[in-house]
Amino acid sequence: MHYSELGDSGVEVSEVGFGAWTVGTDWWGDRSDDDAIEMLQYAVEQGITYFDTGDVYGHGNSEELVGEALAEVRDEVTIATKVGYDFYDNPQAGHGELPKSIEPTYLRDAVDKSLERLGLDSIDILQLHNADVDEITPDVLELLDELEEEGLIDATGLALGPSIGWLAEGDLAIEEEFDSVQLVWNVLEQEVGNHFLETIERTGSSTSLIPRVPHSSGILNEQVTPETELDEGDHRGFRPDEWYETGWEKLEQLRFLERDGERTMGQASIAWLLSHEPVATVTPTFRTKADIDEWAAASDVPTLTDAEMTRVAELYETDFDIDRDDGMDALRSSVDGADIESAGLDKLAAD
Repeated sequence: MHYSELGDSGVEVSEVGFGAWTVGTDWWGDRSDDDAIEMLQYAVEQGITYFDTGDVYGHGNSEELVGEALAEVRDEVTIATKVGYDFYDNPQAGHGELPKSIEPTYLRDAVDKSLERLGLDSIDILQLHNADVDEITPDVLELLDELEEEGLIDATGLALGPSIGWLAEGDLAIEEEFDSVQLVWNVLEQEVGNHFLETIERTGSSTSLIPRVPHSSGILNEQVTPETELDEGDHRGFRPDEWYETGWEKLEQLRFLERDGERTMGQASIAWLLSHEPVATVTPTFRTKADIDEWAAASDVPTLTDAEMTRVAELYETDFDIDRDDGMDALRSSVDGADIESAGLDKLAAD
């Protein structure tokens, strides 16, 4: 495992991180608390030191499990959480989005509650959870500075979503030199990541990027195949059938990234992201110990060559020469798609 600094924060993260949205929730299948704790601790044994949770995951349960599982290795790991959804006063309705409260008084209280659940004196990385661009006000930015000065947090980040896009938010975070921006980004969904690479280069910002969904909801790691029947509660079922059907065709054109005995497609998908300099860590969705074994090793597989990177870019530029709808032409954005349109993006996709 290799390790990187997040922005200019001095906070170290493993190149492959653990997205703890899979523990404390049932969106990716049920597991007991004991199983969740065992997975988190097993990840540490495989060199993973970056753990990314959020207060809304399981309404605090994910934070509690992360805190319990990592208590004995606290000095060896980096823990990030997210705040901004008001689940205290609003019931969860399926996978629907809860109301947000991105204002200083609420956020400070939410941080205090997260610290208690995690069992921490300070949070390594505090991320605003899917904040809209008009919610990231000067008062909110001032609060983040205050929390850092008080030693309650070490670094600041912005998690974008819930859908792919949100260019205005990411651009603002980069221009304000947040330490990290988390986004959906993978070989099959490149446009938003490419946009932020350009923003970082244009501004000279030190902001690091943290891609999630590196396997495009199971296509690139081949956990969702034409024979797969997703369980009713499986979060990946939100994507239309057309997405998977075109995705499987694209996957076959990416087989050149595999190297027998050296690099699986699942590892190559992570290695492709890590080939971009601003990417500090990638957070795949671990569901089993076997996932951890394979994907944690992605930090050490052969680096993609320039020729491989160029070929991936060429395939994406022509949409893999697939001339039909993938069912993902509705993109949600905080400014009604104006940021997408102004960036010249014509391929719309949803998380």
